[in-house]
Amino acid sequence: MFQIHPLPAEQFSQFYGLSDEELARRNIQVHISNGASPCRVSLSDAAQGERVLLLNFEHQPAETPYRSRHAIFVADGAKEHRPDTDCVPPSIASRLLSVRAFDSNHEMIDAEVVDGEEVTDLISTFFANSKVAYLHLHFARRGCFAAKVTRADN
Repeated sequence: MFQIHPLPAEQFSQFYGLSDEELARRNIQVHISNGASPCRVSLSDAAQGERVLLLNFEHQPAETPYRSRHAIFVADGAKEHRPDTDCVPPSIASRLLSVRAFDSNHEMIDAEVVDGEEVTDLISTFFANSKVAYLHLHFARRGCFAAKVTRADN
């Protein structure tokens, strides 16, 4: 059993509703969704015409060679949505994914690219290894962080 985690809305709520100019001063770009902008807070694609924020986010803050940050979309005003256990939201399942397995020292110990519709089996395979502490899902084509996955009891 696994749990996919959204990013916490409170990490981004300070940006909601700010003017384009104020966001630009913070190195945040404003885009209008074409219907395929995956929000990391709601774990859904922003609706066509919806205002989304493109910002840099440190998704792997551990002091290892794998420390990493990259661009992510957050819908302006997004509400946090935690999917049910063992559920992959359509915004993730509909894309090619890079799945990266990390141990408790935040070292990457395995990785694979998979069609999002098949990610459930890969998650199970990775979690069968007791050394895997958590997974990161990335959208493989652009490399953007999508979500963190833990065992459901975590």
